[in-house]
Amino acid sequence: MIEVHSLTRRYGKTTAVDGVSFSIGNNEIVGLLGHNGAGKTTIMRMLSGYLEPSGGTIHIDGIALADNRLVIQRELGYLPESLPVYQDMMVADYLHYAATLKGVEPQQRYQAVRQAILATDLGKRALDPVATLSRGLKQRVGVAQAILGKPRLLILDEPTNGLDPQQTEHMRRLIQRLARQATVILSTHIMQEVDAICDRVLVLRHGKLALDSRLDSLRRSRTMLLRTDNTIDSLAGYLRRMPQVEKLQQHADGDDRSLYTLTLHQNADMDTAANNLARCVIESGARLYQLKPVIRGLEAVFHEVNSDGP
Repeated sequence: MIEVHSLTRRYGKTTAVDGVSFSIGNNEIVGLLGHNGAGKTTIMRMLSGYLEPSGGTIHIDGIALADNRLVIQRELGYLPESLPVYQDMMVADYLHYAATLKGVEPQQRYQAVRQAILATDLGKRALDPVATLSRGLKQRVGVAQAILGKPRLLILDEPTNGLDPQQTEHMRRLIQRLARQATVILSTHIMQEVDAICDRVLVLRHGKLALDSRLDSLRRSRTMLLRTDNTIDSLAGYLRRMPQVEKLQQHADGDDRSLYTLTLHQNADMDTAANNLARCVIESGARLYQLKPVIRGLEAVFHEVNSDGP
């Protein structure tokens, strides 16, 4: 769907995006993360065709964006962080106008606007002036204009900005439905949003791509926690000699129990290691109270990537 190679953008002497490369498949929901100034918005603007790169290439469905901008933009929906809307226009009129600008065929515009209004639950406010809407409702108008014409690529910058918890949940479900027919790139400062709906995450740091990983892979770690009793003094030695174990730390856990933190080798299979650890404990004569993998949250991973400062 999307192929980005060595994408670069400079503003004078400042390099906002520095040689970023990635690819995104059809119907993926990808979270784009980074501190303020990391280059997220600049990348989204370049992907939308709004901003020209200083270097590098963008291909969407095998078509070069630089040579076919208008063709690609007809298949693209973009929600900027600050949506420029006409405050005096009614919601339906604004969306009809947006559909016209987007190149939706005249005979299809009414249906396109209707579908966008239904999808974003704006039916009761369709005839209200945009100026009378709350911030959250204006955000939904922004999403409605982005999905006009059923685009195959959606770029959403802070789509839940200003939404209450119920509206946020509605937006999550909407994005997941849209991903059945479109590829979605989502930028947000809210880690829970990415955890809830994204398949994959790209983390930018100082304009460079610092991390590109599927979320299910990120959540897996090479660390396991083991709790046993203290009856076998030599248990730590047995555990250290296991082929899957790279490092072991032992901690007192009170009540005559021990807590072990075991770091596995890079290529160790977690299930095989867990089975071998359990057998080692039981065959040594110790009691096994707990054995579990350490699950890393996205926020912890993000801080690891940016550990030496933004």
